[in-house]
Amino acid sequence: MKPHDADQQDQPTPAEPASFGRAVLNQRRAVVLALVLATGAFWVTFGDWQMGALAAAGIALGLINHILTEYAIQKAIAAEDPVTRNAYARSSLIRLGVISLAAFTLATVFWAQGGIGVLFGLAIFHLIALTLTAIPLLREVRNS
Repeated sequence: MKPHDADQQDQPTPAEPASFGRAVLNQRRAVVLALVLATGAFWVTFGDWQMGALAAAGIALGLINHILTEYAIQKAIAAEDPVTRNAYARSSLIRLGVISLAAFTLATVFWAQGGIGVLFGLAIFHLIALTLTAIPLLREVRNS
């Protein structure tokens, strides 16, 4: 190995720029989960298409939040300046606030048609997505 090769190895490689499309591709399992849950929402509501559609809307909001979280992490990794905890917390708070506002608005507007399904769909998606995210992490901790 030449001396200048060692210098080049020590330098970090620049991170790829953040991309929403890459965030979606990285979350393929979450997208499949959302499609399965949305299909299940129509099945569980026994043909009440309005309640099923509202539950699917809640699942879609959960998926949007999941993908936007991945995108925010990509942006933080790709940034030249490290992202502070306060900036990341502010970003998360705004994202969760917008998702929650959309969910509560849909639930309120469509209350008579089963608007509570939006909140159930959002909660179920988050619960299952969190579990699927935590399982590999727990395996890694246990193996180390």
